[in-house]
Amino acid sequence: MELTALYARSVDLAAEVVDTVTPAHMDLATPCGDWTLRRLMEHIVGQHQGFAAAARGAGPDLALWADAPVGDDPAGAFRRTAEDLKAAFAEAEAEAADRKLWLPEIRDGGPFPLELAVGFQLVDTLVHAWDVAASLGTPSGLAAAVNGDPALAAALVSASELVPAGPESRGPDRAFRERLPQEDADTPFERALALLGRDPAWKP
Repeated sequence: MELTALYARSVDLAAEVVDTVTPAHMDLATPCGDWTLRRLMEHIVGQHQGFAAAARGAGPDLALWADAPVGDDPAGAFRRTAEDLKAAFAEAEAEAADRKLWLPEIRDGGPFPLELAVGFQLVDTLVHAWDVAASLGTPSGLAAAVNGDPALAAALVSASELVPAGPESRGPDRAFRERLPQEDADTPFERALALLGRDPAWKP
């Protein structure tokens, strides 16, 4: 599955961003509503653990998706759990490419085809890495790296287009805000951000 390799690439790019996070940054604001950078990192790590459990056959148990503490080593927590998730996706693909995963935080919980689940997580990885970079004031490097990889950029936009746009899925208390106009989106990454309700010009 090409998407699994693209997901691994997204993790590598995200890790380069997260490696620059230090304990001194953890109270910074983020594009994610009132979340601090610590809360965002705990969410990201919790999502890694939830997706890994789902890839290994866990049922729709929300407790497996809880935010996870990152302590004073957010980069280490990210890398450990991201590598485990990459391994879990690879294991699932090797066992059965038509594997279905329960994702209790998404829509009706599923089950979802493995390829769709990998696409969801690719979006999460790249967009939350952008959130982290924006919080640090350095979002342009990640966006440029993704835009410079046509296959990865296309996968990001395609998966972002699948996120429901209705009011039941969008809003201040939802995972994504309302879609923004895409007329001014000059790059694939900006288009994906607009599809997900992120302002590419956001600053702390």
